[in-house]
Amino acid sequence: MAEPFKNMYNEQFFDRFTKDLKLVIKDFDAREFVSQIMDNEWENRELKQRCMHITTILRKFLPADYKEAIAKILELLDYVKNTQPDFSKIDDTKFGLTLEYGPVLDNYVEQYGLDDYETSVKAIEKITQFTSCEFSVHPFIIKYPDEMMQQMLVWSKHEHWGVRRLASEGCRPRLPWAMALPNLKENPAPIIPILENLKNDPARFVRLSVANNLNDIAKDNPQTVIDLVKRWQGESKEVDWIIKHGSRTLLKLGESLEFSFNLLNKNNKRTKIRLEYGIYYQKANGTLTKKVHKISEKEYAENSTTQITRKHSFRVVTTRKLHPGLHQVAVIINGNEFEKYDFELIE
Repeated sequence: MAEPFKNMYNEQFFDRFTKDLKLVIKDFDAREFVSQIMDNEWENRELKQRCMHITTILRKFLPADYKEAIAKILELLDYVKNTQPDFSKIDDTKFGLTLEYGPVLDNYVEQYGLDDYETSVKAIEKITQFTSCEFSVHPFIIKYPDEMMQQMLVWSKHEHWGVRRLASEGCRPRLPWAMALPNLKENPAPIIPILENLKNDPARFVRLSVANNLNDIAKDNPQTVIDLVKRWQGESKEVDWIIKHGSRTLLKLGESLEFSFNLLNKNNKRTKIRLEYGIYYQKANGTLTKKVHKISEKEYAENSTTQITRKHSFRVVTTRKLHPGLHQVAVIINGNEFEKYDFELIE
């Protein structure tokens, strides 16, 4: 079984983290710091709870004044930077700091910096060059919508690819695990100039974020994405890839929806399993109605993993009236329905 992600905050991490903190915090007591973190509830905390707890304890060891505390964090980044490669020139899915540092520093700005816009924005710009700050910017977009979206537009032309990526990733309306952005879900217009600046970005990781932002927009405002696709199509090979990836939840009438999933049989014996999927069709009145389709019913080998792929046609037929709009698909195993996934049917 895979190690729980929360266990990345382990003895080795705190050994590195406390050594780095000693560089910037005078008389830092590493033993007391770890003791307060590893309290009686530590083992019961999940990943996000552990990050927030570490941040809460870290605040006790930093200056009480937020500006002074952020100055210490940025000083820490300068020390760490000297031990890292030059990540400003790397187009990769890895940032400069270790994976574990990111959520802690990200959380600090989010938890304690919301009332100090100027200091926090400067900190986010610096921190995101080493890790990723897309989660911490969401509360700022909600509290300072006009100022933050203008800042994101400025960041979309930043020299560092990590900051440019944040310009797109940070304003995704449906960013997983992040605070929702209801205003941008309703009206994504402020996002479009940012994506226009980034659609030909030299960094693959930035272009991937543009595509994912488009996909988010398509779930609430499909026509916005359709209009954008018509303008962008054929501009370059990279932009055409963004269009294809960013339109993946848009399906035209007459096309087929192809989806796949892995079926894990963890039993120590062969097991008969019935596989089905449900399509939630859009009705004329805007509600959804489910129809179940059978995939198979057969035995699967013990302790096996089987990839299942299915293609469902949305060609126009006389037996079912198809209506453009939100649809959903869900896998059903032995009568138990799993998570539903949205897609948009368009004319």
